[in-house]
Amino acid sequence: MNPYAIVRTGGKQYRVAEGDVVTVDKLEAEAGQEVTLEQVLFAKNGEKSLTGQPSINGASVTAQVIRQLRAPKIIVYKERQKKVYKKTQGHRQSLTELRIKSISLPQ
Repeated sequence: MNPYAIVRTGGKQYRVAEGDVVTVDKLEAEAGQEVTLEQVLFAKNGEKSLTGQPSINGASVTAQVIRQLRAPKIIVYKERQKKVYKKTQGHRQSLTELRIKSISLPQ
C-alpha cells in the first residue's frame, strides 16, 4: 500500500500521496518552487499509522508548485423583498496547484 498523509492548509484538510496533484487555497510561492506542509494530521505507511494531537511532530510533506490559478467565478445575488434593493457580486478564489514530492515521517 502506498504511504499517504492528511495535511491541513488554508483551513482545509487534504489526503495526499506521493505523485498526487492537489489544488489548495493560494500559497505565497512561485511556480517551480518547493513548499513544505508541516501540519500533518495523520499518516499511514503500510501497517504503520501515526495520528497527531492535533499534528504529528517532525512529520512534513514536500510539494512543488505547478502553477497559480483562479477558480471559476461564483455569482452572489442578494435581494430584499418589497424593497428596491438588489445587489450582484462576483467572486473568484485564488488557488495553487501542487505536486506532492515526498512524505517524511518521524522514526
